[in-house]
Amino acid sequence: MAVATTAALLAALGGSLWLLVRRFVGREVLRLHGGGDADLMRGKTVLITGANSGLGRATAAELLRLGARVIMGCRDRARAEEAAGQLRRELGGPGADDAAGAGPGELVVRELDLASLRSVRAFCRQLLQEEPRLDVLINNAGVFQCPYMKTEDGFEMQFGVNHLGHFLLTNLLLGLLKSSAPSRIVVVSSKLYAYGDINFEDLNSEQSYNKRFCYSRSKLANILFTRELARRLEGTNVTVNVLHPGVVRTNLGRHIHIPLLAKPLYNLVSWAFFKTPLEGAQTSIYLASSPEVEGVSGKYFGDCKEEELLPKAMDESVARKLWDISEVMVGILK
Repeated sequence: MAVATTAALLAALGGSLWLLVRRFVGREVLRLHGGGDADLMRGKTVLITGANSGLGRATAAELLRLGARVIMGCRDRARAEEAAGQLRRELGGPGADDAAGAGPGELVVRELDLASLRSVRAFCRQLLQEEPRLDVLINNAGVFQCPYMKTEDGFEMQFGVNHLGHFLLTNLLLGLLKSSAPSRIVVVSSKLYAYGDINFEDLNSEQSYNKRFCYSRSKLANILFTRELARRLEGTNVTVNVLHPGVVRTNLGRHIHIPLLAKPLYNLVSWAFFKTPLEGAQTSIYLASSPEVEGVSGKYFGDCKEEELLPKAMDESVARKLWDISEVMVGILK
């Protein structure tokens, strides 16, 4: 009994110390990289996919505070409009301090379903007609460990949304990004890429499906895409970088089943050890706005610092082959 009690106390102490360290690190990242120049993004247009909740919403809020004009590209327009209304109320809305040329930037809602190539193409047509420039594209939206299902075009959902939808979106907007240069592309991946592999014989997971592996595959694809795109964009003054946000408390894990009796413990653990959406969004905000990464491209970041990649994420031949196959899958090449 005494041994068990001691072990429990040590575990609790260890957890408490870890919580304090994580909280300190989170606050330090916010201190160093948050709350920048209120006009840092003034006059710049930023497109964020999946901006109505979680990381995307937190990213949108901070870039609005920096004066950016933010376009929310979201699948559910009603939820996006609701989130936009909340953000406007929280931030005071556009023109809150026009006399001083300050105040939050403008917020625009557009419907974008990354599980539909038709929707992606329609979204881009509208954006190219209406927007004279695009300074930052943030590929943030994602599907996490869902049951096996397919997109409108017949692709496995996680690979289809997390990789292919953003692949087409980015390619269709490259012309506008180039004409708006210097401009930036920010890709949100995950540390879980380490557990994925690119199986060119079964990209659609029709032979076998493991929701965890397929999520990791899609996040590895994000990194390979970023590195190949950086190579193709050399000399254009358009940069692209990829990041992992860490473990964040969002609704991304809605497809994960947690037993009812375990939910209180899960909620406690997530509160203690997971980042808040604002903490998790810091690297996205940093890569989208910081002068420190001006001209930096093809790199992998976490907690606003460059990090090393595993060899499989730096395989140039796999990255080029994935790019070529993706072009065919989304219809850029027949």
